[in-house]
Amino acid sequence: MGNLTRTEIEQLATYCEDAELQAYEITKVTDQYPQMTYEDAFDVQWEVRKRKEARGHKIVGMKMGLTSWAKMAQMGVEQPCYGYLADYFSVPEGGEIKMDELIHPKIEAEIAFVTKAPLKGPGVHIGDVMRATDFIIPAVEVIDSRYKDFKFDLKSVIADNSSSTRFITGGRMARLEDVDVTTLGVVMEINGEVVATGAGAAVLGHPAASVAMLANMLGERGEEIPAGTFIMTGGITAAVTVNRGDSITVRYQNLGSISAKFI
Repeated sequence: MGNLTRTEIEQLATYCEDAELQAYEITKVTDQYPQMTYEDAFDVQWEVRKRKEARGHKIVGMKMGLTSWAKMAQMGVEQPCYGYLADYFSVPEGGEIKMDELIHPKIEAEIAFVTKAPLKGPGVHIGDVMRATDFIIPAVEVIDSRYKDFKFDLKSVIADNSSSTRFITGGRMARLEDVDVTTLGVVMEINGEVVATGAGAAVLGHPAASVAMLANMLGERGEEIPAGTFIMTGGITAAVTVNRGDSITVRYQNLGSISAKFI
């Protein structure tokens, strides 16, 4: 259950969204409202999402965060978190990302799933996800927590749309049955230097488990994953800091590569 009033949810939605839109740091929301629950935190996220849609933005996908067991242990949390992707988060392959619009961005290599059938929790498992998947495609997520010095807790992260800010998709799409996503290797380079590597199993043992978890978490709010949804399943690599002037290339085993430049 939630502990915050409607007015408090709306105030926090403004607090978090203004920081995102104007690229300035804030202190974690639980400092102001230590009594807030996870439900309250998601209420804030959904309120901001609703406001974006009311302004004419489209929600073009979903993302999962904190999907590695190591990251969850580090944050002291039992489950990942999700966020939504708005249309203006999308950057074309080979495109430019403006540092002035961001605070302290980092990049993660991910595998995105696109669904062809709806998934509605509770009780969604990997098999359901594999059956409902149309194809997978490489994606790079740019995360940018709005919190000062990266000081936050899970409720604050959720309210802040799980640090979502930009994403790039590219490479080649593939059918899930043609790829062993658990062993799929990824190499991230910044300015030609390898900075991170990983394999798909870093995402909850299997990236489809991340989609199942998303369906089940959405199910708790009576929401579902509609057919045709683009879902970034979480970082295969650690999140790596990027600076102005950096060129990034992420290579995916047999699925091509994604490049972008931070200007």
